[in-house]
Amino acid sequence: MMGIVASQSLKNIISTYAGFFIGAVNTLFLYTNFMSDAYYGMVGFILSSAYVMMPLMAFGVHNTIVKFYSSFKTRQGLHSFLTLMLFLPLVLIIPVCGLTYLSYNSIASFLSTENEMIYHYIWHIIITAIALAYFEVFYAWVKVQMQTVFGNFMKEVFHRVGTMLLLVLLYLGCIDLIHFMIGLVLVYVVRTLVMMGCAFYLKLPILTFKTPSNIGAILKYSSLIIIAGSIATMLLDVDKMMLGKYIPIKNIAYYNVAIFIATVIAVPQRAMHQILMPITAKYLNEDNMIELADLYKRSSLNLFIVGGLVFLLIVSNINELYRFLATDYSMGLYVMLLISVSKLYDSLLGSNNAILFNSDYYRVVLILGVLLAFLMVALNVWLIPIYGINGAALATFIAVFLYNSTKLFFVYKAFKIIPFTHNTLRVGILLVIMALGTYFWDFKFYPIINIGLKSLVITGVFLFAVYRFKLSEDINGVFKKYLVKKQ
Repeated sequence: MMGIVASQSLKNIISTYAGFFIGAVNTLFLYTNFMSDAYYGMVGFILSSAYVMMPLMAFGVHNTIVKFYSSFKTRQGLHSFLTLMLFLPLVLIIPVCGLTYLSYNSIASFLSTENEMIYHYIWHIIITAIALAYFEVFYAWVKVQMQTVFGNFMKEVFHRVGTMLLLVLLYLGCIDLIHFMIGLVLVYVVRTLVMMGCAFYLKLPILTFKTPSNIGAILKYSSLIIIAGSIATMLLDVDKMMLGKYIPIKNIAYYNVAIFIATVIAVPQRAMHQILMPITAKYLNEDNMIELADLYKRSSLNLFIVGGLVFLLIVSNINELYRFLATDYSMGLYVMLLISVSKLYDSLLGSNNAILFNSDYYRVVLILGVLLAFLMVALNVWLIPIYGINGAALATFIAVFLYNSTKLFFVYKAFKIIPFTHNTLRVGILLVIMALGTYFWDFKFYPIINIGLKSLVITGVFLFAVYRFKLSEDINGVFKKYLVKKQ
């Protein structure tokens, strides 16, 4: 099974980094040069708000498919389950759309107290949220077939290419800002339709309107997992929503750039998570605790190493990178540093999320997660007016640290397994030494040359240390396989 994880994770990492490269061009250069800071902030507000709403719109179906799919042993039972999954999100989508239609003025007026332009973009948020929700549903449909590569490409690359094309059209004067905003929503809608086609190609649904035998457990899980998904998304995006409420919206543009840079650290974790979810659910359904524990430790260590290398490259080059941007964007330096550490902590968790979301112990974590979400909102209300975007980053850092620590504790209490090994400590020491040793060191050349040379040196030294001290059996196996082929 680790072969499937390694193969699809590698392909997913490649497509995810390709998406992030395109996103970097969009975020660091096209948006900042082709669009005003205010409208760039508006884009960030629309997308962040849609991502916050997405778990609600999906009704937890994307997690429910992964958890229960492998438990169905008959064709009729499986088709009844999939039919339910197709229509269940409408239980919340229809009321939310109705409420928005009837109370648009009240909702828009509340959200636009600080920034009037928000008033006209509420439907953009709703439609994007629905598209994001059904995309995740169809992607989960594909994941349970143990096919994640195309879905990951759509998730990470497609919408960024579409956004790039819209930005070029905006620059050429082919469209105006209003049409750009509409086009951005359409990109997400088209992405969902393509994902639906892929899902139905792999597993064509046969509509069977018969109640699954375990309907009670399914609905209970879906209802409660909405909270879990909302908490996880809230910890990522509610800060940008609240920035739009408390400070001028152009500051979200500076915050977006810093967050985007830090999020690159999470790429390996995001890529591996796509295949970890269905495999972990399978182990749990089969009660295979030995393989579950092994997967937990291996995923944690390998993600810590790969994410740690990306962390080093970003932190050591960040000052040079900000020299390419307008001076105001350097306001996000401390934001980037705080969020980078929190993303590295995410990587350290390995398959922790997959274990919790696919087990019966998610209920306890949900309660603590709700408390932590309220804590984050309270921290944002307190810290943003005082420290601006740095306050939002500090609030996110504190909330993520507490949330992740709580999840580690509950997996240990429930399954008596931890993701850490003696090599985890050794990797941590290596990262601290190299981070402190490279942050203040630069070549005296043009920034792009400095970044290139410094990155080569850091990558070479780090990978040599990982191989020489045998910090990961899996990574050393990849090195040996590659070296043998070359000889």
